[in-house]
Amino acid sequence: MSSRLLGVNRSRTFSWGTMAPSLLARLGTFFYVVHPNSTTFRTAEEVPNYTNEAVPLFIAFLILEWIVLRAKNKKKNMRTNDVLTSVGHGIVYEVIGFVIRGTTLIGYEWLYKHRLIDLDWDSPAVWWLAALGIDFGYYWFHRAAHEVNIIWGAHQVHHSSEDYNLSTALRQSIFQRYFSFGFYHPLALLGVPLPAMLVHQQFNLIYQFWIHTELVKDCGPLEWILNTPSHHRVHHGANKWCLDKNYAGVLIIWDRIFGTFEPERKDEKIAYGLVTQPQKFNVLYLQVFYFRAIFEKALSMPTWGDTFRALCYGPGWVSGTPRLGDPSTFPDVTAPRPKYDPQLPLWHEIYVVVHFVAILIMQQVFVAQYATFSWYTVLMFIFFLLVSVGIIGAMYDGWWWAPLVEAVRCASYVAYAKNYPVTSIPTLDSAILAYFAMSTLLWTSQSLSVVQATAKSSKLQ
Repeated sequence: MSSRLLGVNRSRTFSWGTMAPSLLARLGTFFYVVHPNSTTFRTAEEVPNYTNEAVPLFIAFLILEWIVLRAKNKKKNMRTNDVLTSVGHGIVYEVIGFVIRGTTLIGYEWLYKHRLIDLDWDSPAVWWLAALGIDFGYYWFHRAAHEVNIIWGAHQVHHSSEDYNLSTALRQSIFQRYFSFGFYHPLALLGVPLPAMLVHQQFNLIYQFWIHTELVKDCGPLEWILNTPSHHRVHHGANKWCLDKNYAGVLIIWDRIFGTFEPERKDEKIAYGLVTQPQKFNVLYLQVFYFRAIFEKALSMPTWGDTFRALCYGPGWVSGTPRLGDPSTFPDVTAPRPKYDPQLPLWHEIYVVVHFVAILIMQQVFVAQYATFSWYTVLMFIFFLLVSVGIIGAMYDGWWWAPLVEAVRCASYVAYAKNYPVTSIPTLDSAILAYFAMSTLLWTSQSLSVVQATAKSSKLQ
């Protein structure tokens, strides 16, 4: 796949020896405080991977939020198991998306050749038109993700956290972007070139990171114009009054115009998560589990018409009700409600955190060195990262086969990394290799214990 289709500038991806662009410039992308001249590009190849450049700041803000919540004695608002699950979704989303970035905009350049308005690519009008157009398109796509069941099957992942903190923003679906096909294409006919689209899609996504927090209570007059933490907290609520509200990306004006705005209620606490909350932390399971429910519902319908409606009407629709279902029949979720919160022994918790840091390092290495990898290496990296993220959730969920898979995962890394350095930093490579070697021994021992216990149980029966 060409770099033009990927829409990233490889020279600007994260590397271990540089912090360019400046910290201030990276911080500006979080609040859409960027200059049009410095973020306008002639070709798609020149467009930086702003999302990946923001990763170090994502982590820094997560740590800062954790410190503040601990100081306020609100550590239950940021649980380790939930944070690791959310960040794990972010790793999977970015790795998969990096390889196939731009596929949702196939056909965009063809439409641009038939544009109705001819604007200079470096015109400020193009920059502002792209910013507004992307945000408007995002509103309608996001609304569709809540009102069309098959798209909700992908989007529900983002709502599956029972906590509301900055890590929740990273809980993204690997499938959702494909359903966005066509929502942004009309901008091509208005003269918005592909590079501008790629820039503002990233800015729109990055902006939404900081609104996932309970620490910012009110933004004053900005509440009338911008999407803020207060507005977005409502969107993440499972309370009946929160459902299908506040779809905005950057500008809340779209919700005000189209009747989907709901202000936060100061006298009613929000219960975060899904109406029917899955009791799992496994990232891969959470990405796909709802699709099974959708298709079971569709197959249970007595007519082809109802089968279609089960797929394309709202998640709450049942036969004989309006398109989005009958709200009076929806469960009335209220806070507080018990959270799914399995705990690991302290040594095990430290283990998964250290391995999670190693996974983050490998994800950054993958992005930085992707252009030099063969497709075989790319697939191997993706598979390893998927298993790595999935196994952490499986450990929290208590899946019996987790120790065996972890032993195989660690042994596989040792077999590969002893001959092929991963990070190109010898000291770091040696440290990670040694840690994986010790982990292999630990989980091989744990696996044997599981096998022996299973065999003993079988004999007793």
